[in-house]
Amino acid sequence: MTTIRPRRSVLYMPGSNARALEKARTLPADALILDLEDAVAPDAKELARQQVCDAVEAKGFGKREIIIRVNGLATPWGEADLAAAAAAKPDAILVPKISSPKDLHAIEDHLQRHHADRAIAVWAMIETPLAILNVGAIAAAGGRLACFVMGTNDLIKEAHGVHTQDRANLSAALGLSVLAARANAIAVIDGVYNDIQNADGFKATCEQARSFGFDGKTLIHPSQVEPCNAMFAPSVEDVETARKLIAAFELPENKGKGAIKLDGRMAELLHAEIARGTVAMADAIAALQAS
Repeated sequence: MTTIRPRRSVLYMPGSNARALEKARTLPADALILDLEDAVAPDAKELARQQVCDAVEAKGFGKREIIIRVNGLATPWGEADLAAAAAAKPDAILVPKISSPKDLHAIEDHLQRHHADRAIAVWAMIETPLAILNVGAIAAAGGRLACFVMGTNDLIKEAHGVHTQDRANLSAALGLSVLAARANAIAVIDGVYNDIQNADGFKATCEQARSFGFDGKTLIHPSQVEPCNAMFAPSVEDVETARKLIAAFELPENKGKGAIKLDGRMAELLHAEIARGTVAMADAIAALQAS
């Protein structure tokens, strides 16, 4: 059985900022991306690599999932980043600009060369037009691949588009990425919301992302963590309803039935399956918060 892991809030933290890395240990984010790429200036890349890897090796992040985002292999820092990240043993390594299965295969080859622990997963940034055109094949690449992270800022840039609140211009890319991820049993995390001060806009985008089927959202500021956690968690009412439905299907008189009547509505086995997922996620969130 696949372990359910909450990934409601996935917060980027700049690897060059030692104070931010320390603060990250206290934030209620489900996962942290310790960034060596976009958030770090070229002259600070080596310092960031050392600080991030030292922080990961020192542990102290509790049950939060810890991911190191490396620079791409085509950059001057990619090879060293990947080797150092493999040695530090985070939960996952996030790789930018994955546009085809061969990009993932190259990462797999490098990790094998560095004798990386098999427990280290690979997360892939989906942030180029070619990635969207190849997204099904990328999701099916196998190996260590465990999660897609949408790079919506880069997608807009490379499409020569503009940011809109409704993200209608990203609808196809977001939908295809979610479907590819679900078809291959990997997680999928939505891109960032840039306007930190716009709480209503952030909430609307979280609602939209959840409606698409995203597991959670990447974040750029700690103030976004708690509202994001609330948006991507099942409500108390949802959990109560789910438990009631599961209990109804488990009654002796309902054993083996494909559909039952509950509170004046028909419920099928697929609804019971959804209900079990809701309860499992609620339990996983509670366990994470308890830590």
